[in-house]
Amino acid sequence: MIDFTKITTYPIRERQNKFNLDQMIPLNQQVATGEADKISSIADKLIQAKNKAGKIIFMLGGAVVKVGCSDVLIDLMERGYVNHLALNGAVSIHDFEVAMIGETSEDVERGLEDGTFGMVEETGKLLNDAINEAYSSDYGYGEAVGKMIDRMNLPHKERSLFFQAYRLNIPVTVHIAIGGDIIHQHPACNGAALGETSFRDFKILTESVTGLTNGALLNFGSAVNLPEAFLKALTIARNLKFDVRDFTTANFDFINMYRPRTRLLEWPKKLGCQTFDVRENHNLTLPALRQFIIKGL
Repeated sequence: MIDFTKITTYPIRERQNKFNLDQMIPLNQQVATGEADKISSIADKLIQAKNKAGKIIFMLGGAVVKVGCSDVLIDLMERGYVNHLALNGAVSIHDFEVAMIGETSEDVERGLEDGTFGMVEETGKLLNDAINEAYSSDYGYGEAVGKMIDRMNLPHKERSLFFQAYRLNIPVTVHIAIGGDIIHQHPACNGAALGETSFRDFKILTESVTGLTNGALLNFGSAVNLPEAFLKALTIARNLKFDVRDFTTANFDFINMYRPRTRLLEWPKKLGCQTFDVRENHNLTLPALRQFIIKGL
């Protein structure tokens, strides 16, 4: 069997990054969107969900951080419009790097040529250390990242979704596919720890889904992992006799993908859900959603 302990890493200070904090979307930046009617309606649904104490779950892919939406999401968290963050593994990597060095997003194509893609030492070592500690201490992947950022007092922690969720006591869960993230390439990676901590997070997501009636579930840019995790969580909730129905779902992406369309839009309609399909870049739709919520208030 191939020996991962022989993998060579390099210091993150040597890596060129495509995103830095200067590209974060300011909260006072006004955006124009071609999907304004839909986003305004979704904002109204979120206001209603909060007033009715329905859970509001945001599911995010890694691009949301890389296009500068973290401050917008943090503001929504502080205003009480996010009750749960469900993320793929890429979000944990980009968010952690933003907290640590104020930059993220490497040149993948360039790194493939010499075998350096994803091989920075600090990201792989520190995140795996946090996951391994959570594995032995009976908590999940998402909480592990928030705890670590807090404990290390990373210089840009205030811009971190994981740290702010940890500070605000908002559940943040990470739903992985083993082999799908760069930290799985690191010699410190423990497959058992990855699997168990992400499975604990799946249980936490399922518990949040049990409270979705009168609430809302929004997906920004996850094409596979999170729609599938949500489908299974909803099935388990209903199997356990939680009559979860009559909530709002919305899928935000710039292309039409099979799993988000069926799992988040078509099939929930059978449970009395109102659904929205928003086709535009996240750096427009998320700030617009925040603007419409504030306007609606």
